[in-house]
Amino acid sequence: MDANRLQPDLQYQFARSGGAGGQNVNKVATKAELRFNVRTSSLLTDDERAVLEEKLANKLTTEGDLVLTHQTERTQLANKEKVTQKFYRLIAKAFEKPKPRKATKPSKASVEERIAGKKRKGDVKAARKKVDY
Repeated sequence: MDANRLQPDLQYQFARSGGAGGQNVNKVATKAELRFNVRTSSLLTDDERAVLEEKLANKLTTEGDLVLTHQTERTQLANKEKVTQKFYRLIAKAFEKPKPRKATKPSKASVEERIAGKKRKGDVKAARKKVDY
């Protein structure tokens, strides 16, 4: 899926950033907030929509909006570019296929080491018991 085709559905809002920064923070709205509604996007297929809703479930609002913010830069444009990059990385990661796990056996040495560790632990516990005379 080409993430750049989603550009028309992205909505930006700007607000004042929080935190330290002096006068610039107090008077300039540089914090960029990006909103993308997964459920109403006309550019996504049903399969893509289902994948995004599943993978990004904890990042979506109840209305289906994906909301991302960025506020570390001093300019509105820089924050907008950073939040857009963050969005595209998130979308690309959601569509990545997981690498299949190859089943492997534990090596003979690791099995022997595990058994030896269990034996040592058993010996320590056995030494704690009261001795009968």
